[in-house]
Amino acid sequence: MADKDRPWLMRTYAGHSTAEASNALYRRNLEKGQTGLSVAFDLPTQTGYDPDHVLARGEVGRVGVPVSHLGDMRRLFEGIPLDRMNTSMTINATAMWLLALYQVVAEEQGADIAELQGTTQNDIVKEYLSRGTHVFPPGPSLRLTTDMIAYTVAHIPKWNPVNICSYHLQEAGATPVQEISYAMSTAIAVLDAVRDSGQVPPEEFGKVVARISFFVNAGVRFVEEMCKMRAFTRIWDTVTSERYGITDPKQRRFRYGVQVNSLGLTEAQPENNVQRIVLEMLAVTLSKDARARAVQLPAWNEALGLPRPWDQQWSLRIQQVLAHESDLLEYDDLFAGSHVVEKKVDELVGEVMAEMARIEEMGGAMAAVESGYLKSQLVSSHAERRARIESGEEKIIGVNCFESTEPSPLTADLDTAIMTVDPAGEAATVEAIGRWRETRDEPFWREGTRDPALHPSAAQALQQLKDAAATDENLMEATLECARTGVTTGEWAGALREVFGEFRAPTGVSSAPVAVTAEEGSALAAVRAKVARTAEDLGGGKLRLLVGKPGLDGHSNGAEQIAVRARDAGFEVVYQGIRLTPEEIVAAAVAEDVHCVGLSILSGSHAELVPDVLARLRAAGAEDMPVIVGGIIPSADARALREAGVAAVFTPKDFGITEIIGRIVDEIRRSTQLDSYTPVEVPA
Repeated sequence: MADKDRPWLMRTYAGHSTAEASNALYRRNLEKGQTGLSVAFDLPTQTGYDPDHVLARGEVGRVGVPVSHLGDMRRLFEGIPLDRMNTSMTINATAMWLLALYQVVAEEQGADIAELQGTTQNDIVKEYLSRGTHVFPPGPSLRLTTDMIAYTVAHIPKWNPVNICSYHLQEAGATPVQEISYAMSTAIAVLDAVRDSGQVPPEEFGKVVARISFFVNAGVRFVEEMCKMRAFTRIWDTVTSERYGITDPKQRRFRYGVQVNSLGLTEAQPENNVQRIVLEMLAVTLSKDARARAVQLPAWNEALGLPRPWDQQWSLRIQQVLAHESDLLEYDDLFAGSHVVEKKVDELVGEVMAEMARIEEMGGAMAAVESGYLKSQLVSSHAERRARIESGEEKIIGVNCFESTEPSPLTADLDTAIMTVDPAGEAATVEAIGRWRETRDEPFWREGTRDPALHPSAAQALQQLKDAAATDENLMEATLECARTGVTTGEWAGALREVFGEFRAPTGVSSAPVAVTAEEGSALAAVRAKVARTAEDLGGGKLRLLVGKPGLDGHSNGAEQIAVRARDAGFEVVYQGIRLTPEEIVAAAVAEDVHCVGLSILSGSHAELVPDVLARLRAAGAEDMPVIVGGIIPSADARALREAGVAAVFTPKDFGITEIIGRIVDEIRRSTQLDSYTPVEVPA
């Protein structure tokens, strides 16, 4: 028996409403034994908008904490000594900005920034593919990442400046082979860019490799997932030694954190999510040679809405029981020498290396993003997985099998089983940022020690940032100056938008192959027939469905699967991707003369954005056009949306996509008063 290992870092992904409320939550979590912080930022912060921007409406403080300027960052970490904390920040397009704010707050606390420890996720590739909080095109985005890495290696050597994130790839449908190969190809793109930038001397490059970390997903197939982590470890060792010539084994170590799979959590029988979370955690903790360095677990009720502090505490206790009550940490690797494990790992490694070679031939990860190859592969894999669930081939307890259940005391009152965000908080945040802009150049507002007369104003700092962006100068120093002078998140990103432009990633929908065949007697065949008959009844042509993503929610997986299945059922689908205003969605619906509008929102902004779409349709004379909504929508909100005029509301429990398409046809027939309303019969 070996000496008992130290447990991994235990985090809870948290942040909501305001900096003050999130600070109180962090302090409580640390008192409960959490050993690191994991900051969730709201969508405006992640996508570079201030709370008063039109696209931020309904999104402020919903899925994380709004951090719009230095004052917010000060309040977020009030009373938490940053030089003694390990902080993970889930931030990508605006990672440089948030790290700058964090560094300035640490300086104000009197910390030596060389002692700061933590991680900025900063993986823009998976944003193009799955998460949707990208801002700039691939080239400038890679430059921002490169500049951050070069800066941190020189000035914040204990910081992980990039966290290659395969987590969301799995949620977007990636198989283990795709998850490893796309993540590794992204890491290669980042390391090549840093090497080729000339900002780091060749003899220092091992330090760059040593600070690359990964953030992975662990699903419920925990044997396969554990083998996936061993394959990750082996491939990373090969890449770093053979491609980059790193000889120090410590610098080649595969360092990763994990959040287990939120996608697999179910709205039906949500108590089953607890055992799912435990099994998924075992995949990344059982194997000592491939054990996670940090673990954060979702809460059992995430498919219902925003978890409460008690729900997050339950997830933290799961980790603590395994680490401190069990004997897991007393043993060497449990799987060393296992023929079964080695065979599976060998298979994964071989398939991954082949896929990585294919991506390399395309010109690397960035070229594979721009061509649409990676996105279409993920959409296809996800469609195939959904088809397996709908057919019953892939079983999900409580969803497509063992569906009978006793009433659950956990969800007896659904409206109190989750936490809700006070809508008044958004108005207060909007008002506060107006005050900040008006007074930031005044000495009393700084709360710091610098003499404002000796330093640029916010406007001057922004101009310096734009000037630097137009050259090949490292942008971190100009960004730090913006942070110190009170520039806002939206202003920083807006200045770079002016220089770099914006990017709309490929949707992958048009190129996705058919995942469910419409064989005679099948559910899809019945829906196809109903689509064709309805189109004929309406005068010919095709039924047209607009799939819209209003607001800043970039989780497009559900919308893409609806779009692909509607296409396969005979619809003409209008899908313009993510991040649209209600005005843009209604304009497209009217211009394309669609028969139905489908809105997908997972961020909680449905209460603000859906009524806006309905009002704009009425104003455009299209009040008879049915609107359906899908997302993580609490039951009380679903009732309110239907009362407001929404034809149907779908939540994660409605896993049958073909049945949803059938319902859409029914709503079109009802709205156009075709015969009597008869719901489509869909074979089980």
